[in-house]
Amino acid sequence: MESNNITVVGLQWGDEGKGKIVDALARTSCYVTRYCGGANAGHTVKAGGEKFALHLIPCGILHEKVINVIGNGVAFDPEVAWGEIVALRERHIRIDSENFRISSCAQLVMPWHKYQDKLNEQSLGRNKIGTTARGIGPCYADKANRSTSIRACDLLDVASLEQKIRHIGQQKNTVFAALYNAAPMDIGTIVAQFRSLAENLSPMICNTSALLRNACQAGRRILFEGGQGSMLDIDHGTYPYVTSSPVTACGVPAGAGVSPKSVGRVLGIMKAYTTRVGAGPFPTELDNEIGQAIRDAGHEYGTTTGRPRRCGWLDAMVVRYTASLSGVDELALMLLDVLTGFDELKICTGYKIDGEIVKDFDPARLDEVECVYETMPGWQQDITDCRKFSELPAEAQNYVRRISEIVGVPVGIISVGPERTQTILHESEIKELA
Repeated sequence: MESNNITVVGLQWGDEGKGKIVDALARTSCYVTRYCGGANAGHTVKAGGEKFALHLIPCGILHEKVINVIGNGVAFDPEVAWGEIVALRERHIRIDSENFRISSCAQLVMPWHKYQDKLNEQSLGRNKIGTTARGIGPCYADKANRSTSIRACDLLDVASLEQKIRHIGQQKNTVFAALYNAAPMDIGTIVAQFRSLAENLSPMICNTSALLRNACQAGRRILFEGGQGSMLDIDHGTYPYVTSSPVTACGVPAGAGVSPKSVGRVLGIMKAYTTRVGAGPFPTELDNEIGQAIRDAGHEYGTTTGRPRRCGWLDAMVVRYTASLSGVDELALMLLDVLTGFDELKICTGYKIDGEIVKDFDPARLDEVECVYETMPGWQQDITDCRKFSELPAEAQNYVRRISEIVGVPVGIISVGPERTQTILHESEIKELA
Protein backbone atom coordinates (compact mmCIF):
# COMPACT_ATOMS: atom_id res chain seq x y z
CA MET A 1 0.00 0.00 0.00
CA GLU A 2 1.43 3.39 -1.01
CA SER A 3 1.94 5.74 1.92
CA ASN A 4 -0.02 8.98 1.96
CA ASN A 5 2.26 10.42 4.66
CA ILE A 6 4.24 13.63 4.20
CA THR A 7 7.71 14.41 5.52
CA VAL A 8 8.80 18.04 5.80
CA VAL A 9 12.54 18.75 5.89
CA GLY A 10 14.57 21.94 5.86
CA LEU A 11 17.11 22.05 3.02
CA GLN A 12 19.53 24.70 4.27
CA TRP A 13 20.89 25.57 7.74
CA GLY A 14 17.49 25.77 9.41
CA ASP A 15 15.09 28.70 9.84
CA GLU A 16 13.62 28.03 6.38
CA GLY A 17 10.04 28.69 7.48
CA LYS A 18 8.99 25.10 8.09
CA GLY A 19 6.48 26.13 10.76
CA LYS A 20 4.16 27.84 8.29
CA ILE A 21 4.14 24.85 5.92
CA VAL A 22 3.72 22.28 8.69
CA ASP A 23 0.82 24.33 10.03
CA ALA A 24 -0.82 24.36 6.58
CA LEU A 25 -0.32 20.62 6.12
CA ALA A 26 -1.41 19.71 9.65
CA ARG A 27 -5.09 20.23 8.85
CA THR A 28 -4.80 17.48 6.21
CA SER A 29 -3.21 15.03 8.67
CA CYS A 30 -4.27 12.79 11.54
CA TYR A 31 -0.88 12.89 13.27
CA VAL A 32 1.96 15.44 13.35
CA THR A 33 5.21 13.90 14.58
CA ARG A 34 8.58 15.32 15.61
CA TYR A 35 11.31 12.74 14.94
CA CYS A 36 14.57 14.59 15.63
CA GLY A 37 16.22 17.43 17.54
CA GLY A 38 14.82 19.10 20.60
CA ALA A 39 14.13 22.54 22.04
CA ASN A 40 16.97 23.92 19.91
CA ALA A 41 14.47 24.05 17.04
CA GLY A 42 11.95 26.85 16.81
CA HIS A 43 8.95 26.92 14.48
CA THR A 44 6.97 30.13 14.19
CA VAL A 45 3.36 30.08 13.03
CA LYS A 46 1.07 33.05 12.43
CA ALA A 47 -2.63 32.31 12.53
CA GLY A 48 -5.71 34.43 13.10
CA GLY A 49 -3.62 37.48 13.85
CA GLU A 50 -1.70 35.61 16.56
CA LYS A 51 1.92 34.47 16.59
CA PHE A 52 2.95 31.13 18.06
CA ALA A 53 6.62 30.22 18.63
CA LEU A 54 6.85 26.47 19.27
CA HIS A 55 10.09 24.75 20.25
CA LEU A 56 9.08 21.21 21.21
CA ILE A 57 5.33 20.89 20.75
CA PRO A 58 4.48 19.92 17.13
CA CYS A 59 2.72 22.58 15.06
CA GLY A 60 -0.35 20.38 14.68
CA ILE A 61 -1.39 21.39 18.19
CA LEU A 62 -3.05 24.47 16.66
CA HIS A 63 -5.54 22.21 14.82
CA GLU A 64 -8.39 20.27 16.39
CA LYS A 65 -8.53 16.49 16.00
CA VAL A 66 -4.78 16.25 15.23
CA ILE A 67 -2.72 13.99 17.48
CA ASN A 68 0.75 15.43 18.10
CA VAL A 69 3.62 13.06 18.76
CA ILE A 70 7.13 13.40 20.19
CA GLY A 71 9.07 10.53 18.62
CA ASN A 72 11.74 8.41 20.24
CA GLY A 73 14.47 10.25 18.31
CA VAL A 74 13.76 13.58 20.01
CA ALA A 75 15.87 15.00 22.83
CA PHE A 76 12.88 15.87 25.00
CA ASP A 77 13.21 18.66 27.55
CA PRO A 78 10.40 18.18 30.12
CA GLU A 79 10.88 21.64 31.60
CA VAL A 80 10.56 23.41 28.24
CA ALA A 81 7.68 21.18 27.15
CA TRP A 82 5.66 21.84 30.30
CA GLY A 83 6.30 25.56 29.96
CA GLU A 84 4.96 25.45 26.40
CA ILE A 85 1.94 23.42 27.48
CA VAL A 86 1.06 25.94 30.19
CA ALA A 87 1.53 28.87 27.79
CA LEU A 88 -0.66 27.24 25.13
CA ARG A 89 -3.41 26.49 27.63
CA GLU A 90 -3.34 30.10 28.77
CA ARG A 91 -4.06 31.01 25.14
CA HIS A 92 -6.98 28.55 25.12
CA ILE A 93 -5.22 25.90 23.02
CA ARG A 94 -6.23 22.42 24.14
CA ILE A 95 -3.33 20.10 24.90
CA ASP A 96 -3.73 16.91 26.91
CA SER A 97 -3.19 13.15 26.73
CA GLU A 98 -5.68 12.86 23.88
CA ASN A 99 -3.89 15.14 21.42
CA PHE A 100 -0.29 15.11 22.69
CA ARG A 101 1.80 11.93 23.09
CA ILE A 102 5.41 11.53 24.18
CA SER A 103 7.45 8.48 23.26
CA SER A 104 8.38 6.43 26.29
CA CYS A 105 11.77 5.92 24.59
CA ALA A 106 12.56 9.61 24.09
CA GLN A 107 15.73 10.76 25.83
CA LEU A 108 15.26 13.46 28.48
CA VAL A 109 17.30 16.63 28.46
CA MET A 110 18.36 17.04 32.07
CA PRO A 111 19.67 20.17 33.85
CA TRP A 112 23.21 18.79 33.75
CA HIS A 113 23.05 18.57 29.95
CA LYS A 114 22.38 22.32 29.69
CA TYR A 115 25.06 23.04 32.30
CA GLN A 116 27.60 20.95 30.40
CA ASP A 117 26.67 22.64 27.12
CA LYS A 118 27.45 26.07 28.57
CA LEU A 119 30.61 24.94 30.32
CA ASN A 120 31.95 23.23 27.21
CA GLU A 121 31.27 26.21 24.95
CA GLN A 122 33.02 28.52 27.43
CA SER A 123 36.04 26.23 27.54
CA LEU A 124 36.35 26.22 23.73
CA GLY A 125 36.69 30.00 23.53
CA ARG A 126 37.07 31.15 19.93
CA ASN A 127 36.72 27.56 18.72
CA LYS A 128 33.21 27.15 20.13
CA ILE A 129 30.66 25.38 17.97
CA GLY A 130 27.91 27.92 18.59
CA THR A 131 25.27 25.68 20.15
CA THR A 132 21.98 27.00 21.51
CA ALA A 133 23.08 25.79 24.98
CA ARG A 134 19.88 23.75 25.24
CA GLY A 135 21.77 20.59 26.22
CA ILE A 136 20.97 18.69 23.03
CA GLY A 137 24.47 17.42 22.25
CA PRO A 138 25.22 16.22 25.80
CA CYS A 139 21.80 14.53 25.92
CA TYR A 140 22.50 12.53 22.76
CA ALA A 141 26.00 11.74 24.07
CA ASP A 142 24.44 10.19 27.18
CA LYS A 143 22.00 8.30 24.94
CA ALA A 144 24.98 6.63 23.29
CA ASN A 145 26.68 6.15 26.67
CA ARG A 146 23.48 4.44 27.93
CA SER A 147 24.38 4.16 31.62
CA THR A 148 23.97 7.92 32.14
CA SER A 149 20.76 8.44 30.18
CA ILE A 150 17.25 9.05 31.47
CA ARG A 151 14.24 8.42 29.23
CA ALA A 152 10.63 9.51 29.30
CA CYS A 153 9.57 6.09 30.60
CA ASP A 154 11.58 6.83 33.75
CA LEU A 155 9.05 9.54 34.60
CA LEU A 156 6.50 6.74 35.16
CA ASP A 157 8.39 5.40 38.22
CA VAL A 158 9.22 8.32 40.50
CA ALA A 159 11.14 6.26 43.08
CA SER A 160 13.44 4.79 40.45
CA LEU A 161 13.72 8.18 38.76
CA GLU A 162 14.94 9.78 41.99
CA GLN A 163 17.62 7.12 42.39
CA LYS A 164 18.83 7.70 38.83
CA ILE A 165 18.93 11.46 39.22
CA ARG A 166 20.95 11.25 42.43
CA HIS A 167 23.38 8.67 41.03
CA ILE A 168 23.96 10.34 37.66
CA GLY A 169 23.88 13.85 39.14
CA GLN A 170 26.69 13.01 41.54
CA GLN A 171 28.75 11.63 38.65
CA LYS A 172 28.18 14.79 36.63
CA ASN A 173 29.18 17.04 39.54
CA THR A 174 32.43 15.12 39.91
CA VAL A 175 33.19 15.38 36.18
CA PHE A 176 32.30 19.07 35.93
CA ALA A 177 34.49 19.92 38.91
CA ALA A 178 37.43 18.03 37.41
CA LEU A 179 37.06 19.34 33.85
CA TYR A 180 35.81 22.87 34.37
CA ASN A 181 36.32 23.63 38.07
CA ALA A 182 32.57 24.22 38.09
CA ALA A 183 30.30 24.70 41.08
CA PRO A 184 28.17 21.62 41.88
CA MET A 185 24.50 21.36 40.94
CA ASP A 186 21.90 21.06 43.70
CA ILE A 187 20.72 17.50 43.12
CA GLY A 188 17.89 17.82 45.63
CA THR A 189 16.39 20.70 43.67
CA ILE A 190 16.54 18.64 40.47
CA VAL A 191 14.79 15.72 42.18
CA ALA A 192 11.97 17.97 43.39
CA GLN A 193 11.62 19.59 39.96
CA PHE A 194 11.34 16.23 38.19
CA ARG A 195 8.85 14.84 40.68
CA SER A 196 6.53 17.66 39.63
CA LEU A 197 7.28 17.24 35.92
CA ALA A 198 6.65 13.49 36.15
CA GLU A 199 3.25 14.09 37.70
CA ASN A 200 2.28 16.55 34.97
CA LEU A 201 3.66 14.70 31.94
CA SER A 202 3.17 11.01 32.79
CA PRO A 203 -0.38 10.78 31.36
CA MET A 204 0.99 11.77 27.93
CA ILE A 205 3.76 9.13 27.77
CA CYS A 206 3.14 6.01 25.68
CA ASN A 207 4.51 3.64 23.03
CA THR A 208 4.35 6.10 20.14
CA SER A 209 6.14 3.80 17.69
CA ALA A 210 3.30 1.31 17.89
CA LEU A 211 0.78 4.16 17.69
CA LEU A 212 2.33 5.43 14.45
CA ARG A 213 2.82 2.02 12.85
CA ASN A 214 -0.83 1.22 13.51
CA ALA A 215 -1.80 4.55 11.96
CA CYS A 216 0.25 3.72 8.86
CA GLN A 217 -1.42 0.32 8.60
CA ALA A 218 -4.83 1.98 8.81
CA GLY A 219 -3.92 4.49 6.10
CA ARG A 220 -4.19 7.51 8.40
CA ARG A 221 -1.91 10.36 7.28
CA ILE A 222 1.13 11.21 9.38
CA LEU A 223 3.01 14.45 8.90
CA PHE A 224 6.63 14.06 9.99
CA GLU A 225 7.93 17.44 11.13
CA GLY A 226 11.68 17.87 10.83
CA GLY A 227 13.66 20.25 13.00
CA GLN A 228 16.70 22.36 12.01
CA GLY A 229 17.98 22.07 8.41
CA SER A 230 19.72 19.35 6.43
CA MET A 231 23.08 21.14 6.45
CA LEU A 232 23.02 20.74 10.24
CA ASP A 233 22.59 16.96 10.01
CA ILE A 234 25.00 15.11 12.29
CA ASP A 235 26.24 12.89 9.44
CA HIS A 236 25.72 14.92 6.27
CA GLY A 237 26.08 18.55 7.38
CA THR A 238 29.00 20.92 7.94
CA TYR A 239 30.47 18.88 10.81
CA PRO A 240 31.32 19.75 13.58
CA TYR A 241 29.13 22.84 13.20
CA VAL A 242 25.97 20.75 13.18
CA THR A 243 23.22 19.56 15.48
CA SER A 244 23.40 16.16 17.17
CA SER A 245 20.73 14.15 15.35
CA PRO A 246 19.84 13.05 11.80
CA VAL A 247 17.49 15.75 10.50
CA THR A 248 16.99 14.69 6.88
CA ALA A 249 14.17 12.38 5.78
CA CYS A 250 16.64 9.55 6.41
CA GLY A 251 16.08 10.12 10.14
CA VAL A 252 12.33 9.46 10.07
CA PRO A 253 12.29 5.64 10.38
CA ALA A 254 14.72 5.52 13.32
CA GLY A 255 13.44 8.70 14.97
CA ALA A 256 9.75 7.80 14.82
CA GLY A 257 9.90 4.01 14.90
CA VAL A 258 8.26 3.40 11.53
CA SER A 259 9.17 1.61 8.31
CA PRO A 260 11.21 3.47 5.66
CA LYS A 261 8.17 2.97 3.43
CA SER A 262 6.23 5.26 5.75
CA VAL A 263 8.24 8.39 4.92
CA GLY A 264 5.80 9.17 2.10
CA ARG A 265 6.03 12.30 -0.02
CA VAL A 266 9.00 14.48 0.93
CA LEU A 267 8.52 18.24 0.86
CA GLY A 268 11.76 20.22 1.02
CA ILE A 269 11.56 23.69 2.56
CA MET A 270 14.01 26.34 1.37
CA LYS A 271 14.42 30.08 1.63
CA ALA A 272 14.73 32.24 -1.47
CA TYR A 273 18.14 33.19 -0.06
CA THR A 274 20.47 31.56 2.49
CA THR A 275 21.00 32.04 6.22
CA ARG A 276 22.70 30.26 9.07
CA VAL A 277 23.21 30.84 12.79
CA GLY A 278 26.45 30.21 14.62
CA ALA A 279 29.87 29.20 13.37
CA GLY A 280 30.74 27.14 10.31
CA PRO A 281 31.32 27.55 6.57
CA PHE A 282 28.86 29.66 4.59
CA PRO A 283 30.09 30.16 0.99
CA THR A 284 27.51 32.77 -0.12
CA GLU A 285 27.57 34.87 3.05
CA LEU A 286 27.24 38.64 2.55
CA ASP A 287 28.96 40.37 5.44
CA ASN A 288 28.06 43.77 4.01
CA GLU A 289 25.16 46.16 3.48
CA ILE A 290 23.38 43.72 1.17
CA GLY A 291 23.48 41.00 3.83
CA GLN A 292 22.19 43.49 6.39
CA ALA A 293 19.39 44.54 4.02
CA ILE A 294 18.29 40.91 3.69
CA ARG A 295 18.47 40.48 7.47
CA ASP A 296 16.32 43.55 8.06
CA ALA A 297 13.76 42.70 5.38
CA GLY A 298 13.49 39.08 6.52
CA HIS A 299 13.62 39.81 10.28
CA GLU A 300 16.41 37.27 10.45
CA TYR A 301 16.80 36.70 14.18
CA GLY A 302 16.56 33.27 15.78
CA THR A 303 13.20 32.03 17.11
CA THR A 304 14.97 30.09 19.87
CA THR A 305 18.02 32.24 20.62
CA GLY A 306 17.26 35.71 19.23
CA ARG A 307 20.71 35.70 17.61
CA PRO A 308 21.08 37.63 14.32
CA ARG A 309 21.38 35.20 11.45
CA ARG A 310 24.16 35.34 8.90
CA CYS A 311 22.65 36.14 5.49
CA GLY A 312 23.70 35.59 1.88
CA TRP A 313 22.61 34.85 -1.67
CA LEU A 314 20.83 31.61 -2.47
CA ASP A 315 23.24 28.68 -2.58
CA ALA A 316 21.54 26.34 -5.03
CA MET A 317 24.40 23.85 -4.73
CA VAL A 318 23.46 23.30 -1.08
CA VAL A 319 19.78 22.81 -1.92
CA ARG A 320 20.49 20.42 -4.79
CA TYR A 321 22.67 18.33 -2.47
CA THR A 322 20.21 18.21 0.43
CA ALA A 323 17.22 17.61 -1.85
CA SER A 324 18.97 14.53 -3.24
CA LEU A 325 19.79 13.30 0.30
CA SER A 326 16.13 13.24 1.32
CA GLY A 327 14.68 12.28 -2.06
CA VAL A 328 12.66 15.50 -2.14
CA ASP A 329 9.57 15.32 -4.34
CA GLU A 330 8.79 19.03 -4.40
CA LEU A 331 10.07 22.31 -2.99
CA ALA A 332 8.38 24.94 -0.86
CA LEU A 333 10.09 28.25 -1.63
CA MET A 334 9.77 30.55 1.37
CA LEU A 335 10.26 34.29 1.96
CA LEU A 336 10.31 35.21 -1.71
CA ASP A 337 8.83 38.58 -0.73
CA VAL A 338 12.00 39.43 1.24
CA LEU A 339 13.91 39.82 -2.04
CA THR A 340 11.57 42.54 -3.34
CA GLY A 341 13.41 45.78 -4.01
CA PHE A 342 16.82 44.42 -5.07
CA ASP A 343 17.96 45.54 -8.52
CA GLU A 344 19.66 42.22 -9.12
CA LEU A 345 19.86 38.84 -7.44
CA LYS A 346 22.60 36.23 -7.46
CA ILE A 347 22.35 32.45 -7.29
CA CYS A 348 25.33 30.23 -6.57
CA THR A 349 25.16 27.60 -9.33
CA GLY A 350 28.53 25.92 -8.78
CA TYR A 351 31.79 25.78 -6.84
CA LYS A 352 35.48 25.95 -7.66
CA ILE A 353 38.39 24.69 -5.60
CA ASP A 354 41.85 25.84 -6.71
CA GLY A 355 40.31 27.05 -9.97
CA GLU A 356 38.78 23.67 -10.82
CA ILE A 357 35.00 23.14 -11.04
CA VAL A 358 33.72 20.89 -8.24
CA LYS A 359 31.76 17.93 -9.58
CA ASP A 360 30.40 16.39 -6.38
CA PHE A 361 29.20 18.32 -3.34
CA ASP A 362 31.35 17.56 -0.30
CA PRO A 363 30.27 19.22 2.98
CA ALA A 364 33.70 18.48 4.45
CA ARG A 365 35.32 20.87 1.95
CA LEU A 366 32.78 23.68 2.00
CA ASP A 367 35.21 26.10 3.64
CA GLU A 368 37.51 25.76 0.60
CA VAL A 369 35.09 26.58 -2.19
CA GLU A 370 34.75 29.66 -4.38
CA CYS A 371 31.21 30.34 -5.57
CA VAL A 372 30.21 30.51 -9.22
CA TYR A 373 27.34 33.00 -9.46
CA GLU A 374 24.58 33.61 -11.94
CA THR A 375 23.05 37.09 -11.86
CA MET A 376 19.34 37.67 -12.48
CA PRO A 377 17.27 40.88 -12.54
CA GLY A 378 15.26 41.61 -9.40
CA TRP A 379 11.78 43.10 -9.06
CA GLN A 380 10.38 46.17 -7.34
CA GLN A 381 6.66 45.33 -7.08
CA ASP A 382 5.15 44.25 -3.75
CA ILE A 383 4.24 40.56 -4.13
CA THR A 384 2.64 39.91 -0.73
CA ASP A 385 -0.88 40.03 -2.23
CA CYS A 386 -0.11 37.61 -5.08
CA ARG A 387 -2.07 34.37 -4.88
CA LYS A 388 -1.31 32.91 -8.30
CA PHE A 389 2.02 32.28 -9.98
CA SER A 390 0.91 34.35 -12.96
CA GLU A 391 0.42 37.37 -10.66
CA LEU A 392 4.11 37.46 -9.74
CA PRO A 393 6.36 39.87 -11.67
CA ALA A 394 8.08 38.21 -14.61
CA GLU A 395 11.45 38.54 -12.84
CA ALA A 396 10.13 36.68 -9.79
CA GLN A 397 8.63 33.96 -12.00
CA ASN A 398 11.98 33.51 -13.74
CA TYR A 399 13.78 33.33 -10.40
CA VAL A 400 11.47 30.53 -9.26
CA ARG A 401 11.84 28.64 -12.55
CA ARG A 402 15.63 28.90 -12.42
CA ILE A 403 15.73 27.47 -8.90
CA SER A 404 13.68 24.49 -10.02
CA GLU A 405 15.99 23.94 -13.00
CA ILE A 406 19.17 23.99 -10.92
CA VAL A 407 17.85 21.83 -8.07
CA GLY A 408 16.05 19.44 -10.42
CA VAL A 409 12.86 19.44 -8.34
CA PRO A 410 9.58 21.28 -9.05
CA VAL A 411 8.62 24.24 -6.86
CA GLY A 412 5.22 23.22 -5.51
CA ILE A 413 4.59 26.00 -2.98
CA ILE A 414 5.67 29.64 -2.87
CA SER A 415 5.36 31.75 0.26
CA VAL A 416 5.02 35.53 -0.16
CA GLY A 417 4.38 36.45 3.49
CA PRO A 418 4.09 35.00 7.00
CA GLU A 419 0.30 34.54 7.08
CA ARG A 420 -1.40 31.27 6.14
CA THR A 421 -3.15 33.00 3.25
CA GLN A 422 0.05 34.42 1.74
CA THR A 423 0.80 31.25 -0.17
CA ILE A 424 0.86 30.35 -3.86
CA LEU A 425 0.24 26.76 -4.97
CA HIS A 426 2.34 26.31 -8.10
CA GLU A 427 3.22 22.75 -9.06
CA SER A 428 2.25 20.97 -5.87
CA GLU A 429 0.95 17.40 -5.88
CA ILE A 430 -0.52 17.87 -2.39
CA LYS A 431 -4.05 18.47 -3.61
CA GLU A 432 -5.57 18.92 -0.15
CA LEU A 433 -3.90 22.31 0.16
CA ALA A 434 -5.97 23.79 -2.66
